[in-house]
Amino acid sequence: MTDTRGPKPPYDMYDDGPLPAERPSAAQQAAQPYHPPQAYAAGGTQGGGSAGGTLGGAQGAAGVRRPRTGAKTTPRTRKARLRVAKADPWSVMKVSFLLSIALGICTVVAAAVLWMVMDAMGVFSTVGATISDATGSTDSNGFDLQAFLSLPRVLVFTSVIAVIDVVLATALATLGAFIYNLAAGFVGGVELTLAEDE
Repeated sequence: MTDTRGPKPPYDMYDDGPLPAERPSAAQQAAQPYHPPQAYAAGGTQGGGSAGGTLGGAQGAAGVRRPRTGAKTTPRTRKARLRVAKADPWSVMKVSFLLSIALGICTVVAAAVLWMVMDAMGVFSTVGATISDATGSTDSNGFDLQAFLSLPRVLVFTSVIAVIDVVLATALATLGAFIYNLAAGFVGGVELTLAEDE
């Protein structure tokens, strides 16, 4: 019998790709960057025709988000509602002591400046002369206002008042902290609303 199918090739033919010996190894394939398949060309063409290019360009333009113009943005205000539940008497005493000392120093300086201004304007001499004429007699010259309201005496008197003010203010502030703690235990304390603008 004669085989009519013709001669068989000695090996398989690879028409669509290289031979197994010519293919790159796995290490070479891993070193190369991976490029995912693309459904459309980069230029926006589809199928190579003008209609496909128009369709791809329209899809690309539709996929881009454009910012809205004329949108008004109002700043949001964050609010926090807090409650002062307790005031530390020790901290209140320290703060009130320092503030009262500063107030006492300002009082002494203000009294000295006021006395200098009134003395430069001649207030003490004018008023003193009037009082001396009103209280004077043939035996005495009357009350000497300028000697009584001298600068050292005024400063000493103002310093004494400032020291008393420091003691009273510190004591009253500390007592007020104790009273506030007692009241806060019954009514819950003072509520504050804090707001922050962004």
